[in-house]
Amino acid sequence: MPDRVLSQEKGKVILDGTEGEVLEVTDTPTIKKQEAPQKKKKSWNTFDFGFTTMKVGGGFLVDYSTYSQDGDGKDQMDSAKVELEPGFKVRDSRIALSGKFKTKRSLTWRAGFMYDGLQDAWFVRETGLMIGVPELWGSFFIGRTKEGVSMSRVMNGYSGEFMERHMAVDVIPLLADGIKWLGYLPKQRIFWNLGVFTDWLSKGQSFSTHASQVGARVGFLPIHSTKENLHVAINLHIGRPQDDSIRVRSKPEASAAPYFIDSGKFPTDHSTFVGWEVYYTTGPWMFGTEYKWDRFRSSQKQDPVFAGGELMASYSFTGETRPYYTETGIYGFVPVKNSVLKGGHGAVDLVLRFSTLDLDDGLIKGGKFWRISPQVNWYLTQLIRLEFMYGYGVLDRFNIKGTTQFFQSRLQLTL
Repeated sequence: MPDRVLSQEKGKVILDGTEGEVLEVTDTPTIKKQEAPQKKKKSWNTFDFGFTTMKVGGGFLVDYSTYSQDGDGKDQMDSAKVELEPGFKVRDSRIALSGKFKTKRSLTWRAGFMYDGLQDAWFVRETGLMIGVPELWGSFFIGRTKEGVSMSRVMNGYSGEFMERHMAVDVIPLLADGIKWLGYLPKQRIFWNLGVFTDWLSKGQSFSTHASQVGARVGFLPIHSTKENLHVAINLHIGRPQDDSIRVRSKPEASAAPYFIDSGKFPTDHSTFVGWEVYYTTGPWMFGTEYKWDRFRSSQKQDPVFAGGELMASYSFTGETRPYYTETGIYGFVPVKNSVLKGGHGAVDLVLRFSTLDLDDGLIKGGKFWRISPQVNWYLTQLIRLEFMYGYGVLDRFNIKGTTQFFQSRLQLTL
């Protein structure tokens, strides 16, 4: 699914990832005039139809989860009328198609389709056209895409450090239909994602919580090299919730678990999300933090403001450094130099996260939840990943504080 071998032609936009993140390679190799460039070997899943190329990708995730709760935690589940059921569950399975048209101006396309094992249904994922516009220092994506707010949200779901994104981003719509401008100024080291979206095609989809919205993510790279990178950005979302109402809820970072915190449906005709993010990588180390505030205009509920975020750190025991891509301002897949299929040990990293989300404000009592989670990732090859996570969480809801321990594992396959 993810395109691991990236084009290094200066100024050209390329596709990478399960959900079509657009990457720009800014380090262009120098080729001596007397040396003939080597022709890149075409992969078995890439086809050329003359007017366009097409690459076929895919992915598969299967999870196992089990839980241990104290008495108060069990009482909270009874009050919420939900159950924690251990066992195996297909998280998702997806097909991704992408290609490049044979045009003078860079014009790429992609189409994504995902089977959601939790809903037992197929959905259209990121699908649309990417148009390179160097005159405006970047490119435009037209179609269904991510809004562009939050590193955790924008990063490819298969390339994240953890099994699930931190719970605070659940307030942000996962996908939207519209147009997004992605750009980067190399000299100033400033990047941006700016988008305008509606629910013209997505109304009724589970991810479509807003009738219209604008999203902005603007950042700066004080440090940027292949071995060290410091990323600082601010995020903004302004929107009108669908049907002038919304329900904010979040799972405890376990896909098969029920929703632990839930605002219930309440009236609101305007939402404003603001936040910041900072990420730093140096060699095998990575540190990151995000925090955001979500305000909903609702006189009936005293204009509630929800808040949450994460602190994370990771260390690669095998020395890998996550690549960073400037145009989208995201980190990519962990490179695996020594595949187990070739007698190597793969890549192994340890990650640790503290995350929290508070849905108690105004007249809303949706609950508060925090969790600390160590996780080990073993990348056997670039396409096969095993994940093992323990989590300890505390839920404050229904005037009770209950604890839950999470024991989770995942097999991830990508193409």
